Formats: sequence, C-alpha cells, structure tokens
Amino acid sequence: MNSTTEPGRSFFPSPALDHAFAGIMSGVISTMFLNPLDLLKTRFQVSTSGLSSDPSTRSPFFQNIYKSRIKYALIGGKPGLDIADSLRDIVQRDGWRGLYRGIGPNVVGNASSWGLYYLCTYQLSAGEYLGAATTSGVVTAIMTNPIWVVKTRMFVTSSKERLLTPGISGSLSASNPGLVGTAALEKRPGTSPQIYRGLWHGLVTTVKTDGFLGLYKGVGLACIGVSNGAIQFMVYEKLKQWRRSAVLRRQGVSGPYSEAQLGAVALGNIDYSALSGSAKLVAILATYPYQVIRSRIQNHVTSGEYPSAWSCIVRTFREEGFRAFYRGLGPNALRILPGTCLTFVSYENISWALHRAAEKRVADKME
Repeated sequence: MNSTTEPGRSFFPSPALDHAFAGIMSGVISTMFLNPLDLLKTRFQVSTSGLSSDPSTRSPFFQNIYKSRIKYALIGGKPGLDIADSLRDIVQRDGWRGLYRGIGPNVVGNASSWGLYYLCTYQLSAGEYLGAATTSGVVTAIMTNPIWVVKTRMFVTSSKERLLTPGISGSLSASNPGLVGTAALEKRPGTSPQIYRGLWHGLVTTVKTDGFLGLYKGVGLACIGVSNGAIQFMVYEKLKQWRRSAVLRRQGVSGPYSEAQLGAVALGNIDYSALSGSAKLVAILATYPYQVIRSRIQNHVTSGEYPSAWSCIVRTFREEGFRAFYRGLGPNALRILPGTCLTFVSYENISWALHRAAEKRVADKME
C-alpha cells in the first residue's frame, strides 16, 4: 500500500491536509489502545525505587506466575511479569477505568502531534526529514507542553487517592512494606496536589497553583526530546528507501533509483510495521533518559525535589545510578511495536481511503 496521492486527487483541499488528517486519526486510534501502557511507563519513570526482586514480597498473582517456568517464560520473564502485576494493581485499585486515566490529554496531545508532523513533512526526502521534523517538532512541543503536563500529573495520581508518590511500582516490596499498587501511595506531609478531573480542569488548576509558567515545566527538555522523533523518522525514511530498493532489484529493475521510482513501490502493512518499529527502537535507546527527567520535573509531587533538569540529572544519578535513566523502558519497549504498528498502519490505510474517496469523487463529476 502506498499513501502517496496525485495532485488533484486529495479528499481535502490539498494532499498535505489528507496526510495531516490521517496522522490525527492514527494518533487517536493508537492512543486509545495503548493508554494503559503509556500510563504505566510514566509511573515507572517517576518512581525513585525499583521493583522488589524478592518474589516472597510480591502479590499472590506474581508469585503464582513466578513459580511456573512455562507461565514465567510466556509472560516475558520478570519485566513482563512486573508489567502485568502493575496493571493488575491499577485495576484492583481504580477499576478498569483506572487504566484510562488521563486519556483526554493523551489523545489530544498525540493526535495534534501526529497531525502537525505529517502536515509539515509531507513529500520530503529522507535528507530533508531531519530539519523539517526538528523544526515542526519544536513548534509542536511548545504548543502541546501544557497538555503533557496535565497528562503526566493525571497519570501519576489515582482518581481515588490524594497522592501518588515516587516509590515502589508494583506489589508489596521489602523496601516499601505494607504499600501496594503501581507507584505506591502514601501521605506526604506538606504535599497535597489536587486531583485533576480532566484536561481543562488540569490546565486551570495548574495555572492557579503554579502560575502560567507551570504549564511549561519541562518544555526545554521536550524541545531536546524532539531529536527522538527526528531520528526515528529519518531512520524510517532511510529504511523505507532501502526496502523499496530491494523490491525494485527483485523485480529486475537496475539502479540507481529516482525518488519517483522509489515512491511508486507499494509496501505492505507488515513492512511499515517492521521498518517503523526498528527506527523507533534506535531513536528511543538514544533519547530515552530525557523522558525520565521530564516526567520527574512535571510530576507535581516531585517538583520540589527536582527544581531543574540539571538537579534532577545529578540527584537521579547519585542516588539511583545510571540505570534509573531507563526506568520504564520495558513498558515503553512493549508499547513500541504495537504502537508503531497501529499508528503507521492506521495512517497508511486512512491515507489510502481518502485517496480512493477523492478518486471516486472526481470520477462521479466526470460522468
């Protein structure tokens, strides 16, 4: 399937708007399916202590899976079991709706980010992607930062509890006896952030409690994090060119190949998923630490402990070591493949559907 549209064959006034709409809808679809893992990733990031490695201190569910070699292997070992145990804790604490806390700002943020990205990078070569993705990424990061602040704060709070403090993520642990739940809850003297009921309530409350600048906590890191998307899409375009070149060679077409030849090669959904997933893995391994730092700065519970990005880096490294900068990488990595598949396949299919609808409209007018 190839989403490239011909001039005059777009559903909206221009092909760029077609791709922007497809980007928005793909962002909505992937976010709706993957919000639970995104929520868990954020809670792992703000947690300042790791999960207990002693099975006897964990939940009965954890212990049951751990004792069975087959179940333990099928679930993905300790990383997969930690994820499953933590998701189960969320459901026990807040019900199934707890897995979708913060879904409003998450959908708005992701949909607008994907839409703006595709609007700004439509029909660019691989070489042009880095500059365009960086520029559009910075603009998008500044525009959507208030949404991400609210999303982070909703993710790290429970709808039924006053506070969700950095602590153990998962079930009972030796380091946090008596505490249960994803990023265990406890009362902290002098700290009582208000629970956000939704996106608008969160924006208004943030301005009231932290001032207008509170909406832009971590915006500098978000701009730095633009490199994640820039690297991902640059690598993706290079891999896509490589894959299309391989298809042309297999068809007996000799190179070098022009952009038009490469663009005319239709790749399948599996190709798009595999290529984008590989590109995302490269990008996230290179840039993941900034996400941990940003989450801790934006979290209202830890904002006093980490007044700046540099203080957060120094304190995190001193107290928790280098591995702390990759907290939550497991849930994030698990989220990457299905997330990439859903987003890119949805994008390609929606783009194709719009193109076909535009063609039908033109054909109907000619009759």
